[in-house]
Amino acid sequence: MSVFLDLLVSTLTQGLIYALLSYGIFITYKILDFPDLSVDGSFPLGAAVSAVLLVKGMNPYLTLVVAMLVGALAGLVTGIIHVRFKVRDLLAGIITMTALFSINLQIAGSNLAVERSIDTIFTGKPVMALFGGLTLMHRKLVVSLILAILFKIILDLFFKTKCGMLLRATGNNATVVTSLAVDQGRMKILGLVIANALVALCGAVVCHEQRSFSSTMGTGQMVFGLATVIIGTTIFRRMSFVKGTTCAVCGSIIYKICIQVAISLGLPANLLKLVTAVLFLVILILGNANRGKVTKHA
Repeated sequence: MSVFLDLLVSTLTQGLIYALLSYGIFITYKILDFPDLSVDGSFPLGAAVSAVLLVKGMNPYLTLVVAMLVGALAGLVTGIIHVRFKVRDLLAGIITMTALFSINLQIAGSNLAVERSIDTIFTGKPVMALFGGLTLMHRKLVVSLILAILFKIILDLFFKTKCGMLLRATGNNATVVTSLAVDQGRMKILGLVIANALVALCGAVVCHEQRSFSSTMGTGQMVFGLATVIIGTTIFRRMSFVKGTTCAVCGSIIYKICIQVAISLGLPANLLKLVTAVLFLVILILGNANRGKVTKHA
């Protein structure tokens, strides 16, 4: 029973951490309808920057802020390439992702480990003062929950502002945005900036949690994020009162549980990406099937 509970806590922690990435994908995929492949580059970018800054002795909480800033810069580059230089959205993301791979190698090399003696957001003084009585595993769960809820609240409040509503309208009805004398391109860039800042933040938190950076850790993050968003929105499709950020969190947790179940059943680690791709395909097929049924009933 103890092993099962530890596994459950670990899986929930992972789901909550990666909810930050799901928030970013929710903005690009569901709101902007923008296939932003730069996610696979901005995720390890946040991790690389955090790893280097931690090793250099920077306050662990400040490393998250820096990671968000560099992630926002990556989103800005993608947005400018697409909006100002008229490059197709998919290609703009690929260009940024490819460039970031080399940049990440320049920042932190192919791998970088953070020593146990270095404080992270899970072992820093503020966290120890508040939750020092908990084990490291449970502290990770609490901190991850706080981060997931905090950024969910911030995003929900932002989407209620005029700027947030214009951002949502950019993906749903660009004509309305233009009629309000608002530059549609600027709103797209803003959405990409926010999304990639969240993705980089997720990469930074993963770096803190794993105490390491790897140049390949961004591979497949776009697929993961899309899968979590689609899972969440499919489950709560008929519950209009459920916010998109809530769907993203729930989808992330459910997806991580599915992966953990597969691993527990003896799935070899080298087949994890294959299972991820297959699971994503199944989710898409089921989602399209359900959408077809709704359309027929309508």
